[in-house]
Amino acid sequence: MKTISHWIGGKPVEGTSGRFGPVYDPATGAQEKQVAFATVDEVDAAVATAKAAFESWGQVSLAKRTAILFKFRELLDAHRDEIAALITAEHGKVHSDALGEVARGMEVVELACGISEKLKGELSTQVSTRVDVASIRQPLGVVAGITPFNFPAMVPMWMFPLAIAAGNTFVLKPSEKDPSASFRLAELLAEAGLPDGVFNIVQGDKVAVDGLLEHPDVAAVSFVGSTPIAKYIQLKAVEHDKRVQALGGAKNHMLVLPDADLDYAADQAINAAYGSAGERCMAVSVVVAVGDTGDELVGKIAERAKSLRIGPGNDPASEMGPLITREHRDKVASYVTGAAAQGAEVVVDGTGYSVEGHEDGFFIGVSLLDKVPVTADAYRDEVFGPVLCVVRAATYDDAIKLINASRWGNGTAIFTRDGGAARRFQLEVQAGMVGVNVPIPVPVGYHSFGGWKDSLFGDLHIYGNDGVAFYTQGKVITTRWPDPADGGINLGFPSNS
Repeated sequence: MKTISHWIGGKPVEGTSGRFGPVYDPATGAQEKQVAFATVDEVDAAVATAKAAFESWGQVSLAKRTAILFKFRELLDAHRDEIAALITAEHGKVHSDALGEVARGMEVVELACGISEKLKGELSTQVSTRVDVASIRQPLGVVAGITPFNFPAMVPMWMFPLAIAAGNTFVLKPSEKDPSASFRLAELLAEAGLPDGVFNIVQGDKVAVDGLLEHPDVAAVSFVGSTPIAKYIQLKAVEHDKRVQALGGAKNHMLVLPDADLDYAADQAINAAYGSAGERCMAVSVVVAVGDTGDELVGKIAERAKSLRIGPGNDPASEMGPLITREHRDKVASYVTGAAAQGAEVVVDGTGYSVEGHEDGFFIGVSLLDKVPVTADAYRDEVFGPVLCVVRAATYDDAIKLINASRWGNGTAIFTRDGGAARRFQLEVQAGMVGVNVPIPVPVGYHSFGGWKDSLFGDLHIYGNDGVAFYTQGKVITTRWPDPADGGINLGFPSNS
């Protein structure tokens, strides 16, 4: 059985712990690979390698750094099908979705290729007699990323391209469930000419996570995952004097006003709720139907849901693949089976779904729950699967109160033809990312991604300008070149004159 190893100092490094995690093909349920789990010593070795590499990488010219990133981007483009196939094999998402993941990650690589524009700094001349002040940004040193299973290529690319472009070195701890995509990215970085030690991977579990969070030579940690773990990451990182950005979970609402195009809204609800089998933090998991739109909208969504083609991700006919593990599939199913007892109407029940020839795969059908009480588990929890809740609201004001009462504030959307209502919504809703007739408002690479409330821990969002700020620290330099005629002693407090 193939073992996926660590990547330290520009090459694969076999694990020594004797501990391994299973890597499944979710479409068949079979274990295809195993991944080595790092020891504390292996984490220390990766950080030490990154620290040594920083001594030279931090001094490399912007021109050379960006040349390497341009080459990396070229290699990503050439190998995008291969990387997407690795994602499909270990995560289960359909190939077209995996290709989209790679493309969105490449957006941040492209932003990193222009890092010289982001690091230009500022200069004020003659702030006082013959005194100039400059502001510059410099790298932090060794930084780390801890990334989730649902986007094994894209989320790491939200982090390391900007970090290394800014002059830092990087240690990645990817999800143990689908580690091959990030390992392939490491190989492509090496092929692009990235010096050994600038990018490293430690595979593993909580041992590796805590090793990075506690290590004195790690200056900053980026994380994407669930809210409970995001809270843990923030507290642990701050305890050990690190800068931290930790993106948590979500319960994204899609508000549909009576004037909306209901066919378009139903199409987008399907795409946003069931794409990637609902395993994404920007999935729409709640539709808020305002006024008398509910019955017609639910009927349209149900009609479309029943026609979706579910199957292996490598089958071009499949529109939705399996979930990541058997345990997660069963947990998602439990929300549907318990919904009726908690007052919801089960319009479409996707539990018990199987695919012919793949009966042991981790498949589940799509589910649609209507008239869901806000006290129901399916509404309160982040299900992270293909389960769409519909709640009813009499008015826009009722709907906005309901959405803003959620403890999460990641993404949200409004569907309407009314520009005034849309403008009001985007100002009033308490969420970090807002879509107007766009169901999944994930920002492009040069705008930052991040939510509010329990969806974000830390002060800065990820990638975009916030990402550059996170991976750099400011320095202000005040310079005076005295005229040769100046001289004498003056013990008074300096003043601007």
